[in-house]
Amino acid sequence: MHDKLPNIRGLEAESYQQSGYFTAGQARKYGVSRQLLNHHLRQGRFERVRHGLYRVWGFPGSQFDEIREKWMAVGMDKAIVSHESALLLLELSDSIPDNVHLLVPRRHRGLRCPLGVVLHTHPDNEKVATAWGDAMPITAPARTIVDVAGKIQPEQAAMAARQALRLGLLTRRQLEREAARQRKTRVLDTLLPD
Repeated sequence: MHDKLPNIRGLEAESYQQSGYFTAGQARKYGVSRQLLNHHLRQGRFERVRHGLYRVWGFPGSQFDEIREKWMAVGMDKAIVSHESALLLLELSDSIPDNVHLLVPRRHRGLRCPLGVVLHTHPDNEKVATAWGDAMPITAPARTIVDVAGKIQPEQAAMAARQALRLGLLTRRQLEREAARQRKTRVLDTLLPD
């Protein structure tokens, strides 16, 4: 017997803030049993995206749907969009990465991930500065740019840094502090040529 009445409207309201997506765990939180979820799948109200991930049928797509799907599949409470994927969400690059890059605490490094996900880790006790893009947490601009420096073409990294500075997303000092924190001060010559 279920101790909670199903709240389909509440589930849909939450999913609307996530581009129409919701997880099986979120459905359970709203009292939607597996049987009721299957019923709504058959009726066409929802669609299955992958195991444990669903979407309200007909919700408009976004250019970031692949990133969102993989972020939600790994765990919204564990992962932060990072590296090249964060650069894309920050609109500091028009290059589409081959993989979705996610940052998780080191204790979660053994997570099973969908194909096309690259997991990066940070110390469990580190407070990661984040921004938000398309209703997903992403690494802050300074960290994102330092993270990708040396991993993408130097001109692309420098262009992203210049654009972030111009848009006021970060300051030169923030970029210098992040490079020092990551012990990558040599990348500043590429990112901030005088």
